[in-house]
Amino acid sequence: MKPKVIIYCDGACSPNPGIGGWAALLISPKQGKEKVFTGAEADTTNNRMELTAAIKGLEALKVSCEVDLHTDSQYVHHASTEGWLTKWACNG
Repeated sequence: MKPKVIIYCDGACSPNPGIGGWAALLISPKQGKEKVFTGAEADTTNNRMELTAAIKGLEALKVSCEVDLHTDSQYVHHASTEGWLTKWACNG
């Protein structure tokens, strides 16, 4: 059985485009552990920071896991559930 990890992620930019930041909180309920990852960029967009938060959270996983990813971003949500990622990859 794969370990379960809960990821809460968020990104923001002000102004948009402008200075932005992102964060991802990873929680391992079974182990009772939490880890936070953060970053910032001087010239970016809100959508880019939202995506970066989700990507960095997933990249931090060291083994294959069952993941519950929580985001307030419709952009990230649709990218992962509506097939946008596949379309983006096809478009380069």
